[in-house]
Order: sequence, then C-alpha cells, then structure tokens
Amino acid sequence: MPENPTVVFTEPKKAVIENRPVPKPGSGEVLVKSRRTLISTGTELTIFRGEYTKESAWAGYGIFPFVPGYDNVGDVADVGPGVDKSLVGKRFGSYAPHALYGVVPVAQLRTVPEKVTDDQAAFFTIAQITLNAVRRADAQFGESAVVYGLGLLGQFIVRELLFSGIRPVFAVDIVDRRLALLPSHPGVIPVNPKTENVKQVVTQRTKGRMADVVYEVTGSHALIPGEFEALKTQGRFIVVSSPAAKSEYDFNEVNVHSFTIIGVHVSSHPEYETPWNQWTRARNAEFFFDMVAAGEFDVDSLISHKEPYAKAPELYQMLLKDRSQAMGVILKWNGSKPR
Repeated sequence: MPENPTVVFTEPKKAVIENRPVPKPGSGEVLVKSRRTLISTGTELTIFRGEYTKESAWAGYGIFPFVPGYDNVGDVADVGPGVDKSLVGKRFGSYAPHALYGVVPVAQLRTVPEKVTDDQAAFFTIAQITLNAVRRADAQFGESAVVYGLGLLGQFIVRELLFSGIRPVFAVDIVDRRLALLPSHPGVIPVNPKTENVKQVVTQRTKGRMADVVYEVTGSHALIPGEFEALKTQGRFIVVSSPAAKSEYDFNEVNVHSFTIIGVHVSSHPEYETPWNQWTRARNAEFFFDMVAAGEFDVDSLISHKEPYAKAPELYQMLLKDRSQAMGVILKWNGSKPR
C-alpha cells in the first residue's frame, strides 16, 4: 500500500512527518495526490504556537494533534462512488492538507489552467480570501485605502486594490523586506511606522480626507485600536486577520465617527452564484487563475521558500522564530510533475 507522509502538529510548537494510511474517498469525494502545498504563515502559525486562550474560537479549531494545510495543488488519484472517473489524472487546486494524499469533496476542486504553474496555483486560497476582503469592503474607484500588515494576505490585497482603481493605497509594515516586495506603482505608498507617522502620511497624501477603507492584516490585537486613526469619519474598517487575543477599544469612537466594521472570513463567500452575487470561492479562484495566466498577477516574486515536504518541521521552526523574512513558503511532494 502506498505511504502517505503527512505533516502533523503533535503539540504546540512541534511539527513532525507521520506516515499515515492513504485515505479512501467516499461518495462524492476524490483522492488527491499532492504536487505542491503552500504553508499559511498566519492561520497555521497561530495554531502551531498554541498560545490562544480556551475561550477563543481558535481553541475549538486548533486541537492537537492537528493536521495543517488548505492550499493544495495535485492530481486526482482515485474517485469515490458517484464521481466521474474521467477526473483521474487531472490537476486541480483543493483544500487538501499537507500530505502526499488527501480526500476532498469533488465540489471543492478548482480547475487550474494549463498556463498556470503548480507553484502559482498553490496561492489560490490566498486569493479567495483577499478578493473576498476587497469585495466586502465595497471599495469604490478613486477611494483611498490603508493596508496594515504586508504578509501574503496584505501583499495580495494591495495588488487587488490597485486593480480596483483604489488610489492611493498606503501599504504599512515595519519590515523593509516586505515593503520592498510591493509593486512599483505611483498609486502605492509604502510606509514604515518605525520611521514615519502613518496618520501624518495619510493626512498629507489625502489632503486631510483620510482613508476611506482600512484593512487590518497584521493579526496583532495590540495594534488594532491605533489603526483607526487613519480612517475617515464614516469609513470602513475591514478585519481580515484573526487575532489570537482580545483587543481593547473604545467603541464610543465607532459611534462618534460612524465607522463601519466589517469582518472578513473565507466562510462569508456565498455558497452559490446568484445574479446579485456571483463571487463564490470557486468564482474567485477562477478569476485569480485567469489573471495569473494572462500575466496580470505576479505571484512568483512572492515565493520566498520552496523545499521538499520532509523539511516542513524545520520550516515551521523557522517561521516560529521569525516569519518576517518569509512570504510564500511552498512544500514539494513526491511524484509531482514539474510545470
């Protein structure tokens, strides 16, 4: 029987490779053989640390031992009852975990165009999250935005806001390497809070109007209250991150300034396409693949690490120590065909 090496968080701050049985697809499911998986340096690392409280939503999700991963590109190796056998051998994006083999519902497969490489395709779930974030903010052509935190999600949001006609986009981070990865565009204004005052920069460049939209993508509960300072009266504050601890904020400020606070989670996608909202997870993934295939969205420059899956434990320790020097961290799996 084929082996199934699988990344497992056995306890907080400890990742190992376990050889688990190859799962068998059930009704409406397929077995995926991985080519590439992308490590989430946000969600996965929060669980890996295991420092959330028992009362938090994280505690109900991040239960050890935990099998991480939800950014997968692979080939269908087998199908369950009721599934078209012609899918076998075809390449798809899916939410299968960091394992050589994983089972997913056939409805969750995302068709990857031939022009999109395995490495590029591994970012499709990041694009689903961020495109949903841009859409839920109802960002309008000509509005201004501030993006706090330039990890993968922040980098994607900056680029997608530019596509949407948002000008200017203030991109904020304390890590110069992240700021250097931003697209060279007159509409993007990099800001390092260590050397510049964000509120002052936004005030000057918006002629005192302040930002129409502010995106929280740092994941730091302590930073959130201060991020409202760049937001205009009746502006929208978009929470993309999932902080592991509680934030303290005077909600009288929300009332006085009539702020709108919008939570963004991948689960807020509509389940089905409708005439008034077509942007399901599948539709956003399709749009992302189309942009990459057309050369309009460069994700290759955002790949910082690409290693064999056996090095996953080392990579998690590296990220735990300092994730600021990492961006797209890709795991390569046995049997993958280069594209």
